[in-house]
Amino acid sequence: MAASSFWDRTADKYAATPIADEASYQVKLAETRRRMRSDMNVLEFGCGTGSTAVLHAPHVQHIRAVDFSSRMIEIAQGKAEAAGIRNVSFEQGAIEDIALESDSFDMVMAMSVLHLLEDKAKAISTVHRVLKPGGYFVSSTACVAEMIPLFGLIAPLGKRLGLLPHIDVMRTSQLIDAFERAGFSIEHQWRPKRMAAHFVIARKRGS
Repeated sequence: MAASSFWDRTADKYAATPIADEASYQVKLAETRRRMRSDMNVLEFGCGTGSTAVLHAPHVQHIRAVDFSSRMIEIAQGKAEAAGIRNVSFEQGAIEDIALESDSFDMVMAMSVLHLLEDKAKAISTVHRVLKPGGYFVSSTACVAEMIPLFGLIAPLGKRLGLLPHIDVMRTSQLIDAFERAGFSIEHQWRPKRMAAHFVIARKRGS
């Protein structure tokens, strides 16, 4: 898989790079934890090197964390072991491919990943299926069409040269529309500045 190869090559550099906006990251963590309970079963796809899963682990029962990069998963497992975290299971895979039972998770997280998918609508539909009624879908997504207007011209060339992964050059309105078409209600959304990802907490309708 081309995406896996790209992220395998960049995983160590990615892991060593500080969070660009720590204050905004902490706001997202806090908003997510407001919806967490100690009995929750959580799925995170596109978990990267596991930092977010490790930080949220003490607040839920279990997190199943997946990423299509084997090297990312290797680093994530090392972080969890170093932190003494035992209620996160890491595995290589993609949301489109792994076996997931319907109505089985209380929360699904997708941080900085939806814009990297070939078919975000399919992924969002899968999330809706696997969430329990009333479950939360927490995501942070780069709406690149608004952040860098000319990026749509650059992205295909960068992908062909192997310098960039696939990037869906979307607008915020397209992202929100994808959530609503899948059957989600938008409970919270926030974007701290133009050159920042759009943070959304959506909820599957139900009890």
